[in-house]
Amino acid sequence: MRVRVRFAPSPTGFPHVGNIRTALFNWLFARHHGGTFILRIEDTDLQRMVPGALEATLEGLRWLGLDWDEGPEVGGPHAPYIQSQRRQIYQDFARRLVDQGNAYYCFCSSQRLQAMRQEQMSKKLPPGYDRHCRELGLGPQEGAVVRFRTPLSGETSFNDVLRGEVVFQNQTLDDFVLLKSDGYPTYHLANVADDHLMEITHILRADEWLSSTPRHLLLYQALEKTPPLFAHLPMILGPDRSKLSKRHGATSIGDFREQGYLPEAMLNFLALLGWSLDETAELFSREELVKHFSLSRVGLNPAIFNREKLDWMNGVYIRKLAPEEFARRILPFLERGLPDSVPRPLSQEYLARLAPLVQERARTLGSGQPDGAVYLADFFLLPHLDYDPALLTSKLSPEKARGALEITLESLEKLSDFSAEGLEKTLRPLSQTLGLETGPYFGLIRVAVTGRTAAPPLFQTMAILGKERCLERLRQALHHLS
Repeated sequence: MRVRVRFAPSPTGFPHVGNIRTALFNWLFARHHGGTFILRIEDTDLQRMVPGALEATLEGLRWLGLDWDEGPEVGGPHAPYIQSQRRQIYQDFARRLVDQGNAYYCFCSSQRLQAMRQEQMSKKLPPGYDRHCRELGLGPQEGAVVRFRTPLSGETSFNDVLRGEVVFQNQTLDDFVLLKSDGYPTYHLANVADDHLMEITHILRADEWLSSTPRHLLLYQALEKTPPLFAHLPMILGPDRSKLSKRHGATSIGDFREQGYLPEAMLNFLALLGWSLDETAELFSREELVKHFSLSRVGLNPAIFNREKLDWMNGVYIRKLAPEEFARRILPFLERGLPDSVPRPLSQEYLARLAPLVQERARTLGSGQPDGAVYLADFFLLPHLDYDPALLTSKLSPEKARGALEITLESLEKLSDFSAEGLEKTLRPLSQTLGLETGPYFGLIRVAVTGRTAAPPLFQTMAILGKERCLERLRQALHHLS
């Protein structure tokens, strides 16, 4: 059997990492088996559509390299299937089910349905349609919906690839809507119709859709079609084991991109949310994930979204980059994150020089965290430093700090070799001349030239900053102490 899977997001919100994890597992499954990965946009819930959500989903998939294999005739292979463009297909399916006696027209008003739900709640009954129109034999009229005629007894079961046999009692299911009054299908009808027409062989989706499966199986049975195999993936929880939400930090894949996570690190991290090769392996290339991925290694327990692990992994991937590639990748983040006072365009040559120092400590490319590349690099590029002058005297008295800076400034003005080696040969003996331990003395210079108490190695940093900029900042520090 040739594997055909699909990712079918609804543009009712921006792409959550859980949705993208589902896309990734489908993509890996298809690529592992040499199959087909289809992208289908389920945009039939017009009232809940969010502007920009579709574009964000497509951009997120492209950023991670999750390419899809086919599309409708209009738009070519790189255009996804769009359900709102396929309404006639679903209407034909709904009409067929009515003609067969598997569905019926319902004219219950929204007011009646609301009153019915309130009465059910007051009696503590499970919510569900009371089948008022089921046996009335009504024909199609404006404002009608089409409901599925769910069997009143018996059970519907299936063998989930991950969970084994799952059984639902039909009496717990209501007569769900297939076609809405506006002519658009519900998720249930469009999902089954498209999965059949697109010859989907496996449905890998989040376990929140498990309760929808008996409805879909009943539809397949009514249509006399063979259903695909189902695998319901484990939930993703926050570190506190509650449902992952914005209070745990970024949840949209676009947010992670904007914060400076690498797509290769994000791909690796998401793959481990519910899947593992063994108890120890954590770093996988795209090719390795494709080679090893199998549903047999997908767990049932909820996956924990560990932000610290993601930061660690992203840092590992950052350090794997060639320095020139790292410089190329941080450029757009620097362009956005640095203040307007920094001259543009930024010098690629200068970025290539400072990149190795920043790369060693960075865990993201962004500016929002102390270990973000923009934060770590900004003092190299700022024309003027803004820091608390009290940092200059955190280890030395004002008098000693002032005296040390004056002598240091005089020595560096005369220095012709402003390399890291030349600076060390000058400043290390100078600490002895001043009678200062190297820790407080070098810390004083570090604050003066970087505005930070922690920065990359001092002599290398000063060499990249250059003589003119270092002297200017030392003079500014003396001004703070005067």
